[in-house]
Amino acid sequence: MSGRIETVSIPNIAWKTAADIHFPPNFDEKKKYPAVVSAHPIGSCKEQTSGNIYGKAIVKAGFVVVTFDASFQGASGGGPRFIEDPEFRVSDFRFVVDFIQTLPYVDAERIGVLGICGGGGYAINAAMTDYRYKCCVGITPVNFGRLSREAFGDFDPVASLEKMAKQRTIEAQGGDRLVINLLPPTVDDAKKATTDIDVIEATEYYKTSRGQAPNGCTSGLFSFNSAALAWDAFNHAEVLMTKPLMVVVGDKPGGFGAYRDAQEIYGRAGSKQKHIVALPGISHYMLYDKPEAVQPALERVLPFFKEHLGEAR
Repeated sequence: MSGRIETVSIPNIAWKTAADIHFPPNFDEKKKYPAVVSAHPIGSCKEQTSGNIYGKAIVKAGFVVVTFDASFQGASGGGPRFIEDPEFRVSDFRFVVDFIQTLPYVDAERIGVLGICGGGGYAINAAMTDYRYKCCVGITPVNFGRLSREAFGDFDPVASLEKMAKQRTIEAQGGDRLVINLLPPTVDDAKKATTDIDVIEATEYYKTSRGQAPNGCTSGLFSFNSAALAWDAFNHAEVLMTKPLMVVVGDKPGGFGAYRDAQEIYGRAGSKQKHIVALPGISHYMLYDKPEAVQPALERVLPFFKEHLGEAR
């Protein structure tokens, strides 16, 4: 059973969440394993970075790992498609832990969570509000609410909300839905449009063979983005973030703001055990899959999980 992956459908509010259970080497169903839930970035899917990079490494270290597609995205259910609503995204984590804590080979008292990019912000919020998660890791975490108010909203959130309201009215009256692509179509287009390292490197990851996956659509339903503008991944972190926390970020900042978000949550978190790892010379998207970034990240992340979740018993 070593290296086995089992695809499951997890009950959600009114649809199913698509998830993969990754089993560690020499898996023994009679043992109780610590588990880690790994969450994908915004506009991504479970097969990109959360599963094939971090999930794979955590499994090799002896954990059961569960990766899942967000509601309305990837292979998960829910409609309309391509909704990026933070409340639903965080709710997904609760349904996933509902499911995995019933598995006979998972120790319900030793479940941790990891997320990358926007998934990191959601993972942190989930750990703040669902204490079945015993520790949390954010890999280059992004607060999607802050990003929506700033770069994704042209730094004019009120104007963005006006446009979203008009577009949702059009759609409610039978008009076509407006699905926007979050990135330029090619790396050349990205370089012509901006000098921002995050946009260029995101395009290189998502729009080339480096990171492309069938369900990694990098798309968003514009009219349903309004909920994000009033949301804050770190709201009440001073009081509610009580679990051990680690954030890993590169020290080369880009327009999506992971560096500042990592610094903010590290400063605000009420956790007695919290760590920030700032990797020199590393950018946001290098932490998705580049060995020179991922390896030093894992050198801190894996011992953190072992310390707080233990090993199979």
